[in-house]
Amino acid sequence: MAEDLTQISHLLNQTLSHDAAAVRAATEVLDRLSLTPHFPFFLLSISTGAGNQGQKIAAATYLKNLTRRNVDSINGVAPSNVSKEFKEQLLQALLQVELSVLKILVEVFRSIAVADFVKQDAWPELVPNLQSAIQNSHLICGVNTEWNTVNALLVLHALLRPFQYFLNPKVAKEPVPPQLELISKEILVPLLAVFHQFVEKASASNGRTEREIEKVLLTICKCFHFAVRSYMPLTLAPLLPSFCRDLMNILGSLCFDSVVNQEDEYLTRLKTGKRSLLIFSALVTRHRKHSDKLMPEIINCVLNIVKFSKYTSKLSFMSERLLSLGFDVISNVLETGPGWRLVSPHFTTLLESAIFPALIMNEKDVTEWEEDPDEYIRKNLPSDIDEICGWREDLFTARKSAVNLLGVISMSKGPPMETASNSLSTSSKRKKGQKNKRSSERRSMGELLVLPFLSKFPIPFDSNLSQRKILNDYFGVLMAYGGLLDFLREQEPDFVTTLVRTRILPLYTVALSLPYLLASANWVLGELGSCLPEEMSTDVYSQLLMALVMPDKQEPSCYPVRVSAAGAITTLLDNDYMPPDFLPLLQVIVANIGNDDGESESSILFQLLSSVMEAGDEKVAVHIPHIVSSIVGPVSKWLTANSEPWPQVVERAIAALAVMGHTWEGSRPEESELDESHEKWAVGQVAVGRAFAALLHRAWLTPLCTLDQEDQQSPPSSCIEDLSTLLQSVLLSIEGNHMIYELKVSELLSVWAEVIAEWHAWEESEDLSIFEVIKEIVNLDRKYRLKNFIVKEMPPPPAPPVPERSILEGIGAFISEAIKQYPSATLRACSCVHILLHCPTFSLETEGVKQSLASAFSRAAFSRFMEVQNTLSSLWKPLLLAIASCYLCYPDIVEGILEKGAHGGITIWASALCHISNRSFEPGLMLEAEMKLMMMTLARLIEQLIKQGKSGDGEIQSCFTSLLELSVRSKEAHDDKEDEQGSDDAENDEEDDEDEDSDNDDYDEDSETEEYEETEEEFLNRYAKAAEALENGSNNIEEEDVEDQELELELGQLNDVDEQKILWSLIETYHHLLIRGPILPSELVKSFLNVFPGYESYFELYR
Repeated sequence: MAEDLTQISHLLNQTLSHDAAAVRAATEVLDRLSLTPHFPFFLLSISTGAGNQGQKIAAATYLKNLTRRNVDSINGVAPSNVSKEFKEQLLQALLQVELSVLKILVEVFRSIAVADFVKQDAWPELVPNLQSAIQNSHLICGVNTEWNTVNALLVLHALLRPFQYFLNPKVAKEPVPPQLELISKEILVPLLAVFHQFVEKASASNGRTEREIEKVLLTICKCFHFAVRSYMPLTLAPLLPSFCRDLMNILGSLCFDSVVNQEDEYLTRLKTGKRSLLIFSALVTRHRKHSDKLMPEIINCVLNIVKFSKYTSKLSFMSERLLSLGFDVISNVLETGPGWRLVSPHFTTLLESAIFPALIMNEKDVTEWEEDPDEYIRKNLPSDIDEICGWREDLFTARKSAVNLLGVISMSKGPPMETASNSLSTSSKRKKGQKNKRSSERRSMGELLVLPFLSKFPIPFDSNLSQRKILNDYFGVLMAYGGLLDFLREQEPDFVTTLVRTRILPLYTVALSLPYLLASANWVLGELGSCLPEEMSTDVYSQLLMALVMPDKQEPSCYPVRVSAAGAITTLLDNDYMPPDFLPLLQVIVANIGNDDGESESSILFQLLSSVMEAGDEKVAVHIPHIVSSIVGPVSKWLTANSEPWPQVVERAIAALAVMGHTWEGSRPEESELDESHEKWAVGQVAVGRAFAALLHRAWLTPLCTLDQEDQQSPPSSCIEDLSTLLQSVLLSIEGNHMIYELKVSELLSVWAEVIAEWHAWEESEDLSIFEVIKEIVNLDRKYRLKNFIVKEMPPPPAPPVPERSILEGIGAFISEAIKQYPSATLRACSCVHILLHCPTFSLETEGVKQSLASAFSRAAFSRFMEVQNTLSSLWKPLLLAIASCYLCYPDIVEGILEKGAHGGITIWASALCHISNRSFEPGLMLEAEMKLMMMTLARLIEQLIKQGKSGDGEIQSCFTSLLELSVRSKEAHDDKEDEQGSDDAENDEEDDEDEDSDNDDYDEDSETEEYEETEEEFLNRYAKAAEALENGSNNIEEEDVEDQELELELGQLNDVDEQKILWSLIETYHHLLIRGPILPSELVKSFLNVFPGYESYFELYR
C-alpha cells in the first residue's frame, strides 16, 4: 500500500512537469492505475496529506475528473458504485481540509450526492452525518474541534445546489422533493437559529466582524437561496418572517460610501447583502403566498438602499450590483397584486431621488467612454432591452435596472375605479390594439408622472452647452426615454412624433458638441423605430446617416456615436423602413470599412451591411458586384495563416459576403426577361464569383502553402457555413473548364471537403449551405469532370505515395455523420445519398469508392432508423429510401450491414418499407421519384429473397402487395401529371388571393381583440409537456417542416430505368411463386388490372 501511495504521489508530481512527454507518460500510468479499487482512496489521502500544495491540488483534481467520469456515465438511472467507506472518508476529509483543496473535493462530493442522494434517495447516512458535523463544528459548538464550520456549510451548499431548479420539469406543479424537506427539517431549520445569533453578533459589533463569521453568514444565505429558489419546504415557511428580518438587518448594516478591497471581510458582507436581495426576489416571484405579508417591510428596506444611487459613480462593482438588485426587487413587487398599493406612494420619491440619479451621466461614464468604449456601449446603449418587465434577472447595472423599473412604473395604471380590488398584476398587462381605451378611467403613470417629470429638464442648445449639469441631466432623460419604449409604443403616432421632433432631433443641430448625448439619442431613435410613421422615419434616418459618419476631430472619440447610429439604422430597416435610396448608405459603409485601427468599427459596419442587404434585397442587388470587389481586399488582409478562430471582424465580414451571395443569386432575372438583363446579371455573377474565389484562396489555400506538412492536415474550419455560401457562388459562376483551372476550383473543393469531413460542431443554423454546395459540386462534375472528385491523385514526392481523401470521399464522411445529427440535417443528408450514389459517373477503377460510400451510408442510416423506429417520425421515409439507394447498388453488402446492425435487420427494413408504401402512412410516398425508387427496391428485394430460398415467407408477399399498390399509384400519378401542371398556376393564384384575404382577416381580428396572455398554470403545463417531449426523443415540429419532408429526390442514372419493365420481368419470372393463391387483396388486384390489363393472364385465380 505504501509503495502504491508513493508511486501515485510521484506520478502526480510528474503531471506538473513542463515536459509534455513526461506529463503524457505519467497520465497514461495513472489512467491504468485508476482501474484498481483502492486508487480513489490513495488520491483522497494525498489530497488531504502533508505533501506539497501542487501535489494535493493535482490529486484532488484527478479524483474529481475520475469521479465525474464514473458517476456521470450512469446518467442518474442507478446509484453510483462508490463504496460507503469512501463516502465516509470523503465527508471527513471535506470537514477538515484547507479551502483551496476543499473547492475541488466538494465537486467530488457533489457528483456522488447528485447520483445517490438527489436522484436515487440512496444515501441515508448523509443528512444525519452532515447535521452532526455542522452542530459540532468549531464556530457553532464554541470549542476548538477538528470540524470547520465554513467547510461543513460549503458541503451543505453543494448538496443543496441541485435543488435550486425543478428536478422534474415534466410535472407542471412539482411537489417539494422529500430529500429537500429532510434537509430543511434536520439542518436548515436549526441553522436559522444559529444564523440569527451570528447576525445579532455582527450587528452589535458596529464595525467589522471576524472574516469566518462573515463567510458563515454568506454561505447560509446561499444555502437558503438554493432551498427556496424553486421550491418552498414546509418546515421553512413559518420561519420566513424572522429570517427575512435578519436579512434586512444585514442590508441595513451596509455602507455605500466606503472603499472595499477584495480581501476585505466587508466585501463578504456586501456579497451577503446581494444574496439577501436575491432571496427577496425569489420569495416575491415564486412564493407569493408566503411573501405578501412581508412585502411592506421588504419595500421599506430596499427603498433605503436605492436612495444611494446618486453615489453610483463612486461605488464599487459589488455595491452597484446591490443597487441594481434593489431596483429589481421593487420591479418584482410592482408586478404583483399588492404592488401598486405598496409602491405607488413612493413613485415621486423613487423617480426623483433614486431612479433619475442613476440615469444621469457621471464621471465613471466619461472615463469608460474614453478607455473602454465597447463596455460603455454594452452598459448604456443596450440592444437587449427587448421587454420592460418586473421579472428580468439579467440587468446587473444600477442604470439598466433603474431604466427597467421606470418602464414598469410608466406602464402601471393602478386598480380600475369601479373595481378597486383588482390587482395590479391584471391592470398592468400590456394589451396590443387597446391604445387609450378607458383612458378616462385609468391613465398610466407614464402619462401622469414620468413624462411631466422629464419635461422639466431643458434640451441642450448652443446657449447652455457650457452648463455641465444640463448635459448630464439630459443624458438621464434620454436613458429614461429608453425605458419608456413599451409605454410610447402604446401611444398614438402623433404623440411619439411630437416627442421625437421636440425632445430628440434638436440634439443633432449641435451634434459635434454633444457626442455623449448623441449616442444615446441614436439608441432611443432606433428603439422607437417600430412606432414611427414613415415620414418621421425618413427624418430620423437622415439624422442617423449623418451620425454614422461623424468624424473624430477632437476628444472625446465619436466611436460610440457611430456604433449606436449603425444599430439604430439596423433597427429601422428591421422594422420595414425603406430608404428612398440605399446607395448613400452603402457608399458610407464601404468607404469606412478598414479605416479603423482596432477593427471594431469595421465589424459593426459589416453587421450593418448584412442588415442592409437583407432589407434591401433586389433594390441593392445591382450594387453587389462593386461592393464585393471593394471589401474582399480589406478582409483578406485580416486573414492570417495561424489565426484560428478568425477575428470577429473576419467572421462578420464573411457573414455579410454570404448574405450578398444569397441576395445576388435571388436577383437572377426570370426567363421571360430580356436577354440584356440576363447578360448583365451573368457578368455580375462572374465578378462576384472571382472575388469570392480570391478570398477563399486566401482563407484556405494560402495557409497550406505557408504552413508545414503537419499543419496542412488540418485546414481552417472557421465560418464554414458562410464560406460554403461563397463557394456555392463560385461554382454557380463557372462558365467553362478554363474558369475551373483559373479559379483553382478543384483545390478549393479538396480543402472544403477535408474540412467538412472532420466537422463536429453541428448546429442547425450552421450546416445548411453545405448541403447546397454538395449538389452544385455533383452538377459541376457532370459537366466538366472535376479533378480529384472521385479519386485523388497521388501526392508528388517527397510526400509518401499514399492517396489522400478525394472530394467525394470527404463529402461522404460528412454525409455519414450528418445522418446521425438533428432531424433537418438527417433529411438533407439522406437526400444527398441518392445524388452521390447515382449522379456521378463511376468507372471500374473507382467502383471501390462507390461501394465504400454505400456501405457507410447504409450503416449510418440504419443505425439512425433504429433510434427512431418506435416514434413513427417523419425521418422514417428519408432514412429508408437512403438505405434503398444503397441496396440497389450493392444488395448483398447492404444485407450484411443490416444484419450486423440488428438481429433480423433485413426483415425490419423490409417491413418498414412496406409500412411507408401504404397510402395511410404520413408523410407517405408522394413524389414520382420516391415511388420509382421504392418499386425498384421492392422488386430487387423480392428477387433476392426468392434466390435465398425464402419464397414461402410472408415477407415476400408483403413486399409484393406493396409493390402492386405502388405500381397503381405511380401510374395514376404519371397520368395525372400534365393535368395537374395545367391547373397549378390558376390554383396558386386563387390560394394567394385567399391567403391575402386570410391575412387581412387575421389583421382585422387581431386589431379588435386583446393579445391572449396565458396563465401561470397554462405556462407550467405547456413547459411540462415540452420537457416530456424532449425526454421521449420527440422531434421539434420546427425541425421537421413540410419543406424538409418533401425534398426532391435526384436519382441520376436511375431515371433512365423503366420501373414498369422491372415489374413485368419480376412477375413474368416468378409469378408461379408470387401469385400462388387468393392471398392478395382482391380490391388491390382489381385496381392493378384496371391500370395494367396486360397482366390478366397471371391473375386468373382472382377472376
